Amino acid sequence: MSLSQTVITGSSVVSLLRLLRPKQWTKNLLLFAALLFSFEEIRTETIIATIAGFILFSLVAGCVYILNDYIDRERDRQHPVKKHRPIASGKVNPMHALLFGIGLLLLSVLMAFVLNPLFGALCIVYFCLNVSYSFVLKHVVILDVMSIAAGFVLRAIAGGVLIHVPFTPWFLICTLLLSLFLAIGKRRHELTLLEGNTGSHRKVLDHYSIALLDQLNTIVTTATIISYSLFTFTSDRTVHLMWTIPFVIYGMFRYLYLIHMKNQGGSPDRVLLEDKPILITVVLYVISVIVIFTVFE
Repeated sequence: MSLSQTVITGSSVVSLLRLLRPKQWTKNLLLFAALLFSFEEIRTETIIATIAGFILFSLVAGCVYILNDYIDRERDRQHPVKKHRPIASGKVNPMHALLFGIGLLLLSVLMAFVLNPLFGALCIVYFCLNVSYSFVLKHVVILDVMSIAAGFVLRAIAGGVLIHVPFTPWFLICTLLLSLFLAIGKRRHELTLLEGNTGSHRKVLDHYSIALLDQLNTIVTTATIISYSLFTFTSDRTVHLMWTIPFVIYGMFRYLYLIHMKNQGGSPDRVLLEDKPILITVVLYVISVIVIFTVFE
């Protein structure tokens, strides 16, 4: 094989891996939330199970991204950022990408069932939800952001299933509300970025306005802070979890600042990795929860 062929092959592999959007796998770290809040369940086997589940769930999510890129390839070519994605840019043949996604999905789901049958079922539910989103729900105002939030709730449930721990209603409500907060912020960023050309990329944006999205985010922000505060007092764990409330408040306020003043929020995973105040807040939050459970339980 010649050097040029090797380079082309290597470039193709990199493009296929980019289809899985590894940078967005940070969203799947939510699977570790159950382990974090069930501190006494942290053992070698539960850590290994959660890590394995994180990898498999990320691969299934990657297959969803492939399907989305395949379906949206024409619209993405008109988007100032998404036009650089492998399929939209022409670096990966659409049919090759689809076949790659199908094969990877079958393998990932099979391994998920081997790891935990219920976890495997949740992976299928997550994939079906996102297929419904790709074809129908993302075009329906309000339901589009609620579908995104439902995906995050499934992640949280999957994390608990992996280590066999029950969920508190407040934990799931907090997850739902925080996910809605991020989804609404994403829609606002898209609306601002595309300005008058919204309909040519995502038709549902024609049904939103900046004022409406700001009002929705005000409601969700308030509900999230109240719900998390109640969670810290009613989760049957130490009430000292209340000391983590300021981290949640600051993190949400900082994100709102980035949305309104810096015109960010289109990619929550990117904000998490690139905005130092938010990254530091998340790290301090995790450390605080671990310390509180270690000292007060």
